[in-house]
Amino acid sequence: MGVPLPKKSKNNNNNNKLINFKKAVFIKEGLDVFKSSVLSYPFYVFHSEMGENQTMVTEFILLGFPLNPRIQLFLFGLFFLCYAFTLLGNGVILGLISLDSRLHTPMYFFLSHLAIVDVAYACNTVPQMLINLLSPTKPISFTGCMTQTFLFLSFAHTECLLLVVMSYDRYVAICHPLRYSAIMSWRLCFILVVTSWACGSLLALVHVVLILRLPFCGPREINHFFCEILAVLKLACADTWLNQVVIFAACMFILVGPLCLVLVSYTHILFAILGIQSGEGRRKAFSTCSSHLCVVGLFFGSAIVMYIAPNSHHPQEQQKVLFLFYSLFNPMLNPLIYSLRNAEVKGALRRAVFKERHFQLE
Repeated sequence: MGVPLPKKSKNNNNNNKLINFKKAVFIKEGLDVFKSSVLSYPFYVFHSEMGENQTMVTEFILLGFPLNPRIQLFLFGLFFLCYAFTLLGNGVILGLISLDSRLHTPMYFFLSHLAIVDVAYACNTVPQMLINLLSPTKPISFTGCMTQTFLFLSFAHTECLLLVVMSYDRYVAICHPLRYSAIMSWRLCFILVVTSWACGSLLALVHVVLILRLPFCGPREINHFFCEILAVLKLACADTWLNQVVIFAACMFILVGPLCLVLVSYTHILFAILGIQSGEGRRKAFSTCSSHLCVVGLFFGSAIVMYIAPNSHHPQEQQKVLFLFYSLFNPMLNPLIYSLRNAEVKGALRRAVFKERHFQLE
């Protein structure tokens, strides 16, 4: 006879059901916790190195210029006037280029895009700075800060490339005048402009993506008047060596490289101008090139001082002034330089004013 198998008792079945029920409840609670942690990111993030949850920064405070309220009010008026003049001056340049058929040339096509970049510069940084001068504790969201950083870098990179394109245009016009129309075709002009905008935006996107991988767990005060990339990186709670390396490489590619190309172009232009026999032709060449050289000097000079010169030589407050010159005064001065030192722009302005007066008299 076989040995009878022991029968399963009802108590064992009940115990097994209870254990399975507890497992199901535990798994459900674990899933709920996981879902809540995923949905709440970027408000909370788990740092495996520290073994604890840390509150993420969701907004920043731009310290701007911590000065006396009266001085801040004075700066508000001054910066507002500069902002208005920037919009007005670049708007006049764009209007003249679009209305005067004599300015429908590659040089002024590039100049119109430079004016658009200058207007975008001002609209990206100055309004927030003006708000902070009136309400210093008004925060800016994390998304808004990253957007401002991306736009500022995009416009800066694009302007660097546009200045190189403009120097090449002047090189062809003065050194190869008979082949100018064939070389600087409208198809090539569109390709150069689109490439400048695309490369500037893509390079800025790389910087922002590298910033977004970093945790920001406090403090949230940015010691600047806008979300400048170096000031933002100082608040990161992780090592930023990769960001610093990419910034340095970008400076070599977008500042030093273009500046060398501009210098090479104008070296050839200088020798070509000295070889011109006609005094009128030499004066016209100097007139068009000197205005572009002034813009190049202001832009690249201030940018190289900020990003390539050692930081120890420039305290934080001095860097703010340099960035102010770079993001506000340069866009304001560019239309003034081109209108005062360029005979064709002055002639277009006179024709526009005369046409308006003639229309009013009729």
